[in-house]
Amino acid sequence: MRKLVLLALVGFAAQLVDGSLGMGYGVTSATLLLAGGVGPLAASAAIHFSEIGTSLVSGAAHHALGNVDWRTVGILAAPGFVGAFAGATLLAHADPTTARVGVAVILLGLGAYVTWRFLVPQRLRFAGRLPARFLAPVGLVAGVLDAVGGGGWGPVGTSSMLSSGRLEPRKVVGSVDTAEFVVTVGASLGFLLALGTQGVDWAYAAALLVGGVLAAPVAAVVVRYLPARVLGVAAGGLIVLTNGKTLADAAGVEDVTTGLLASVTVTLWVLWISWAVKLDQAEREGGVRRPGDLVAAKVE
Repeated sequence: MRKLVLLALVGFAAQLVDGSLGMGYGVTSATLLLAGGVGPLAASAAIHFSEIGTSLVSGAAHHALGNVDWRTVGILAAPGFVGAFAGATLLAHADPTTARVGVAVILLGLGAYVTWRFLVPQRLRFAGRLPARFLAPVGLVAGVLDAVGGGGWGPVGTSSMLSSGRLEPRKVVGSVDTAEFVVTVGASLGFLLALGTQGVDWAYAAALLVGGVLAAPVAAVVVRYLPARVLGVAAGGLIVLTNGKTLADAAGVEDVTTGLLASVTVTLWVLWISWAVKLDQAEREGGVRRPGDLVAAKVE
């Protein structure tokens, strides 16, 4: 019982991060389940079954607060479903370690770029729409990696879309979270075919679900009112932190060294966010409204 309560708390924290920054639910939950001795296949299955509920509630909350671009959701969802279904099937027959390392390198670079872009002291502009030829491949690849790694839809989708600079951060996060419902359904169907109902730990999935559902509306409110610059830097820093750890683990770096590297990264992350807050305040004091404010005013 104590373990299930702990998992519910983890689900709450993971969804709070995921719903606020567009990533983190799968990575956080998978880390705990694997550390507790659950196999990669069973862990990913439990996570995705719980995400059916959390992503549905999260999407509804983001929509209610005007955080969703439905055109983006429509283009991302179908390739994401196909990719997640294929990834779940692949996971039952393959070792995903090599793929994780390659993806971690790419995401680390994207995270650094996203962070830099939102730290540059110039006015942010979000204009135009992301083309389907960009969104469809992103959805497909993110869906595959999400099922294989227990988490990947948010890091790949959010970082790729933020790096484009076309869609404001709260719309990126809300759209990625909303499309994730379709993706998790695809992954869950794949796991059912690969594992059967006996291969899923439903208690773990239920505990994660309860915590995630409670956190989803709170996260949507955070995204609605968090300044675009701060949201972008927070997301970029999380990408750098999580993928840096993945590469360190793959390289066989000692735990003490990995912990030191993580501490340095977290310290820099806090400093980056502080600088982003100062830049946002400077824009406000100078009488310059943020692009996010202008869009928000239209929604209200």
